[in-house]
Amino acid sequence: MPKTTLSARQGQTPSRRRWIKLGAWAAGATAAAGVAGTGVWMYQPGNDRQLVFATLEQAMQEVDRLSAAGARALEPATAWSWSQTLEHCAQSIEFSLRGFPAPKAALFQHTAGAAAFAAFAALGRMRHSLAEPIPGAPALAAAVPDASAALARLRQAVQDFVAHPGPLQPHFAYGPLGRTQYEQAHAMHLANHLSAFDVRPG
Repeated sequence: MPKTTLSARQGQTPSRRRWIKLGAWAAGATAAAGVAGTGVWMYQPGNDRQLVFATLEQAMQEVDRLSAAGARALEPATAWSWSQTLEHCAQSIEFSLRGFPAPKAALFQHTAGAAAFAAFAALGRMRHSLAEPIPGAPALAAAVPDASAALARLRQAVQDFVAHPGPLQPHFAYGPLGRTQYEQAHAMHLANHLSAFDVRPG
């Protein structure tokens, strides 16, 4: 197969370069479809508020707002209760500090997983099944009306992440991430789950 020369690449039109970029982005989006197991990249249930957070601080502001006002699930957006959702999000942050129990193979992380994160990061948000546990994670506790324990666990997990001085553990699907990337991953994960809740009507 003939090699593409530098002059040939330089001769590409803006339209051609745009299609190449779109093709690369689409490849990342396709890879993202396999990252969450049964969840798919384009999964978007009804009543999705489509929240976007750039930082954990922004995400926790919404967590506190929902907790204070009485969070309610927006069916059919999620099958998990508020307490279970908070626990699940806490697990993800905790595992980034001590290691995920069942990571995907390194080859997957460095190819499809990395491409998926790039696609999510380009969008500023992720989409995945909101009732899919982290592979190998302990089962979530039964749903309870009082989510104070789960909220305290999530707050502690965020504090531990912010204060963590050492390297972070590879994400089970995305693979190794820098601190800024990992915070974005956690913020997007929280945004996706919190989008399935809103405050109870007064």
